[in-house]
Amino acid sequence: MKRYLAIRVAVMPLLLFGIASIVFVVSRLTPADPLVSIVGERNLTNPQIVAAARARWGLNDSVPVQYAKYMKNLVKGDLGTSFTTRRPVLHDLLDRLPATLELTFVALLIGVVFGVGLGVLAARNRNRLIDHVARFVALIGSSLPAFWAGLLVLYIFYARLGWLPGPGRIDPRSVAPGHITGFYTVDSLLHGDWSMFVQSVKHLILPASVLGWGVVGIVTRLVRASLLDEFSMEYVRVARAMGLRERTVVNTHALRNALLPTITIVGFLFAFLLTGAVLTETVFSWPGVGSYAVEASRKLDYPAIIGVTILGGFAFLITNLITDIAYAVADPRIRLS
Repeated sequence: MKRYLAIRVAVMPLLLFGIASIVFVVSRLTPADPLVSIVGERNLTNPQIVAAARARWGLNDSVPVQYAKYMKNLVKGDLGTSFTTRRPVLHDLLDRLPATLELTFVALLIGVVFGVGLGVLAARNRNRLIDHVARFVALIGSSLPAFWAGLLVLYIFYARLGWLPGPGRIDPRSVAPGHITGFYTVDSLLHGDWSMFVQSVKHLILPASVLGWGVVGIVTRLVRASLLDEFSMEYVRVARAMGLRERTVVNTHALRNALLPTITIVGFLFAFLLTGAVLTETVFSWPGVGSYAVEASRKLDYPAIIGVTILGGFAFLITNLITDIAYAVADPRIRLS
């Protein structure tokens, strides 16, 4: 196991360099000129400003030279400077990452809790009304576009009913809690500010529910299918023949084995939500990595685009490694293999 982990960790930097290389080349092949976002359209006709900008950002160099410089800086942990914000990309990502992580954790919690619950209910009541309702909810959650669902819940619960606040992490006139972790819910609790905690939780409900609904759909179908497979196993029939209660058979015996495939998908979903919450963050004006990626793509901010891609690749590599470890711990057969 230790040798396996050492190999996986050693390969990670090579994979990240490969990801960065591919994105670097693809970004340079685009026909659009990033000078529009650097100097603005009005200054494009000024040759002095254009020449200074090209020299400042290294755009006069050939692509191989730009690539060599970028990779040299990347080894030092420098992701470059954003064309748009004029700040180091690493600082931009670190500032926005807590917002995305907070949203992702809550969405994943909603998705796993409700997904496992609906999956168990559906499996225990196969082909009954509860099963049909659970599968319908799972189907809608898996197929409903995030941007449409986000606009719908904003219209219903914010614009029409006024039950929950609108876009943003907090109210526009409120001041964010002092930075400790970057999670507004955690920081407000650490500062003893209960009103800010309630406010930040309310702002989390709608975007986290939209993201979590998709997770509910995937987890529900997976848990239902896995449980139905376990119900056909001999050990379940023996447990029932021994007179054990159905709840004990399901929760203590069958569910533990049925959740093993769910561990894999949950790890993948975490990395996917971390980098794929672009539409949700855009609809809800959530200042996270997703909205940063959209702005970078719109303005051809090459360093920011590559930085976001490296962050996404790192998230998938880490979550896959943790998932494999958790799977091996949960199932001795995997550990032995």
